[in-house]
Amino acid sequence: MQQSHGVGYSEYGRRLDVRIQVEKQRERDYEASNMIVNELRRKLHS
Repeated sequence: MQQSHGVGYSEYGRRLDVRIQVEKQRERDYEASNMIVNELRRKLHS
């Protein structure tokens, strides 16, 4: 948590604004990863 988001677990648990920010970043990372995977799959199957 600290390394990837710059926030410790205790602060993440205490502060709603930090939690929302971390979760939004996780969602963006997840979407970006899915786009990469889908692009690779498309290239492999074409």
